Amino acid sequence: MPSERYVPIPGSERQPLPGATATGPCDPATPIQVTVVLRPRPSAKRRESLARLIARGHRLTRDEYAARYGADPEDVKRVRAFARRQGLKVSAVNLAARTVTLTGTAGAFCGAFRVDLANYRHSGGVYRGRTGPVYLPAAMKGVIVGVLGLDNRPQAKAHYRVRRNVSPSATPGSVSYTPPQVAALYGFPPAVNGQGQTIGIIELGGGYTTSDLDSYFGGLGISPVPRITAVSVDGGSNQPTGDPNGPDAEVMLDIEVAGAVAPGANLAVYFAPNTDAGFLDAVNRAVTDKQNNPSVISISWGGPESSWTGQALRSLNTALQSAAAMGVSVCVACGDNGSSDGVADGQAHVDFPASSPYALACGGTHLVGAGSSITDEEVWNDLPDNGATGGGVSAIFPLPSWQSTAHVPPSVNGGNFQGRGVPDVAGDADPFTGYQVEVDGSKSVVGGTSAVAPLWAGLLARCNQAAAQVGYFNPSLYRKVASASGTFHDITLGNNGAYAAGPGWDACTGWGSPNGAGILAALGKSAPPPSRGKRKHPKKPKWRGRSQEVRPWL
Repeated sequence: MPSERYVPIPGSERQPLPGATATGPCDPATPIQVTVVLRPRPSAKRRESLARLIARGHRLTRDEYAARYGADPEDVKRVRAFARRQGLKVSAVNLAARTVTLTGTAGAFCGAFRVDLANYRHSGGVYRGRTGPVYLPAAMKGVIVGVLGLDNRPQAKAHYRVRRNVSPSATPGSVSYTPPQVAALYGFPPAVNGQGQTIGIIELGGGYTTSDLDSYFGGLGISPVPRITAVSVDGGSNQPTGDPNGPDAEVMLDIEVAGAVAPGANLAVYFAPNTDAGFLDAVNRAVTDKQNNPSVISISWGGPESSWTGQALRSLNTALQSAAAMGVSVCVACGDNGSSDGVADGQAHVDFPASSPYALACGGTHLVGAGSSITDEEVWNDLPDNGATGGGVSAIFPLPSWQSTAHVPPSVNGGNFQGRGVPDVAGDADPFTGYQVEVDGSKSVVGGTSAVAPLWAGLLARCNQAAAQVGYFNPSLYRKVASASGTFHDITLGNNGAYAAGPGWDACTGWGSPNGAGILAALGKSAPPPSRGKRKHPKKPKWRGRSQEVRPWL
């Protein structure tokens, strides 16, 4: 009897991490959990395309989405049969997210997907990895569109920066704020606090302690403390490390910023492993969560577009697209390493998932002010030592239609690709004008674009409470909100390496930092017809190095 023919999954190819060394084959008895991503149900092809539905501004409930665009139960049966033949088990099914979770041994997975799994050592530790593509039986081609989790290398980095303990005299312009002080500087609408909303927060490591949160919110005079629910995904859990400079700083920063600027909102924190499968499953869990029902999601983790496999990038982008279809806003930090995004190849890079057209990409500024008055705000750039806002032009996603009049420049890389411009908006991120937080019993000042995502999530939650029902924000942001008077503080000074700030939208701070009350007022207005021409702005120079206009905040 002829052997079954196998075909590769497009975009599943992997290479070892730079500098990683294989230390031997993976023990075939090692237990593994893998996420299988399925196609939309075939009947969806006869319906209005999801992209068109989103473009019309139509929103689906979570149940409607699952019924119309989720996985076909018949496809799940095919996967169950395939798994049974390969000695694997189906441990979970999410029809709305179109995912099936398989468990089994490394040896069984190697046979099922024709891969060789090995152990690797690299500067960050050890991981289980593979090289080359993942293979499927030809009969499953098109049914299964992704297989994530065979490789468990760390997929993303947390985009926070802890302020170094240095002499104030050595750091001119150094200041710090509580999150409510930042909200006051940005004019957050005062009559709302996020009540009735849930902010979902994605975390890929670390944890929080209730005692820290009680102490922190109590010190701000916030009572009662925001309701916080920890949600376990793929075995991830709230596990504080006890290191205030480790991943706990990310978790506490996200919770404390979101909870302080929207204290009436509930917070659902989704903890998952830092792998491509864990990241995808955490986002899908938040988007399809009918129990906690988040209306806004904050993501402060990511990595350069070039660090993702095609199948993982497609799958996570699809999860964000489903959020847009269900009217869930997703705020994503755009990185803390300037226009290179930390890639040492001399090229410009942007961070994903911030670069997804379904994410509100959040850049960073250096902010000085008091009360409700801003005295100085510039692009955050303190490279090489203390970070800079990410931003630039995607190498993967083409220019969205709603960004067509924003004067997004072509990429500075060879070929000058006309891609999705990042970020969309900005906020205080410089650790030397950072946020006062409490982590593992210690008080510190933390910045990074990680702080900007929960800041914007809190603002959108407040807008939702005021019946704005923001949902997928990007189209209305570009077509209506940004053109309204008094909605943004335009950042025109500084650069992030390859791109410079200037009037209007730019690839350092997007439209700028918010005037929250102005944004809420603009969301309440009817949308103007699409622009037929380009607004005129002064021509911006292309920057390939650090501007002398940017003060080094040392």
